[in-house]
Amino acid sequence: MKSIYKQILSRVYGHGRGWVFTPNDFKDLGSRNAIASALKRYKQSGQIRQLARGLYDYPKSDPQLGPLLPSADDIAKALVGRDASRSQPTGAYAANLLGLSTQVPMKITYLTDSLSRIVEVGNRQIILKRTTPRNMATAGRVSGLVIQALRHLGKKNVDDQVIAQLDRRLDAQTRLQLMKDVRYAPAWIAEIFRDLVAKEASA
Repeated sequence: MKSIYKQILSRVYGHGRGWVFTPNDFKDLGSRNAIASALKRYKQSGQIRQLARGLYDYPKSDPQLGPLLPSADDIAKALVGRDASRSQPTGAYAANLLGLSTQVPMKITYLTDSLSRIVEVGNRQIILKRTTPRNMATAGRVSGLVIQALRHLGKKNVDDQVIAQLDRRLDAQTRLQLMKDVRYAPAWIAEIFRDLVAKEASA
């Protein structure tokens, strides 16, 4: 038992401050009960922090602010697990990440090919929403982020200002990725992809 405790703490320290994890990150080290017991002990001692049920972190700390909350991306990565599952920001959060919206939503939604789940961390709600393989085909790429952001805004709300913002944010390599992934985009978004690539070619 002591060996499992030490191995768990060693793994936490090995990842460094800011790591967000679940009990599944230690399933190769021992039984579920042993892992739960170790995490409970380290939580009570203040070495790790429990963010939500089954979700922990080794928190970063600021001299003035104290322990800092992890990013939504770090939380989502921990929730989808260490297997082949992926996550893709969507909705208002995707638009915010691209600078198409200044609003940082309190409810942050990710598409995933893992299980659907909702957790509350601080004043934020992280929502994992299981979706189709097609929607996850561009997960982890800027093209996927652009597709989700534009879907959130809606065709009627994508004006010259939105296109100009995307034009500023996307480099040549990213535009090539847009064209590789154009088949995964709805027709009206695919047309925007082509326009953005044409702007680069004519610049």
